[in-house]
Amino acid sequence: MELMGATRTGTGMTATPTGTQAVDRAARLVTEVVHAADSVTFTELAAATGLAKSTTSRLLDALERGGLVRRTADGRFSPGEVFVRYAWRGGAEAGLTEVARPFLDRLGELTGETVNLGVARDGMVEQIAQVDSRYLIGGTNWLGRPVPLHCAALGKVLLAYGAAELPPGRLETRTTRTITSRAALDDDLLDVRRRGYAVTDEELEPGLVAVAAPVLRDGAVVVAALSVSAPASRLTPARLPGVAQACVAEAEGLSAALGHRCTETARTTKEGAA
Repeated sequence: MELMGATRTGTGMTATPTGTQAVDRAARLVTEVVHAADSVTFTELAAATGLAKSTTSRLLDALERGGLVRRTADGRFSPGEVFVRYAWRGGAEAGLTEVARPFLDRLGELTGETVNLGVARDGMVEQIAQVDSRYLIGGTNWLGRPVPLHCAALGKVLLAYGAAELPPGRLETRTTRTITSRAALDDDLLDVRRRGYAVTDEELEPGLVAVAAPVLRDGAVVVAALSVSAPASRLTPARLPGVAQACVAEAEGLSAALGHRCTETARTTKEGAA
């Protein structure tokens, strides 16, 4: 007869972790990840918890599958999607840029163009994360540069889905193509909701074209927008639909990581276009 928590070997009985011990060890790993000021390495976690590397590896794999920790591109560990979804219940932006990073990186790799994540703040669009273009031309750093909602693809998405409101007064003219009529802008925002992404064609800056798609959390609430921007010579009318679809796909992936279900988007889009 075998004892609880033990395994029979050729020389006798060897103690093995019980279910409670495994949970306790996993909890220690999660606690270290969540309380760390930055993402942590596998070696740092093993050292901090005193667990064997094999045990650490096995538990981290299970925690990652459960969404409690997330492995970054360089192999470090940070809080997983479960914690981000919980934080979003209060409307906070905590952890958004970190969770969004793999989606931005993949979109940048696919398109080769500048990729931005933007949110509404003080009646403007604030870009909170960026992946730089692989090209010298068009490689503008938009971080920390608020731009008007009505002439940025990010801003049009936020306006179209009710995540931002236009400030009072006249709409600023940035180029000869900027939409300055509120009625014309309303028509454009209706198109955004119908097709699921926004387009700006030299409306913010001469020669700059951009597309953007909504990022949602649970409850079909738009909390941010994801964009691709490039010079008009590269983001041509022929190329634009493919780039837009890639942008929509990554925005949907990020939305899923934040707890959103795609069926909610379909229902909201249908109601908005009615």
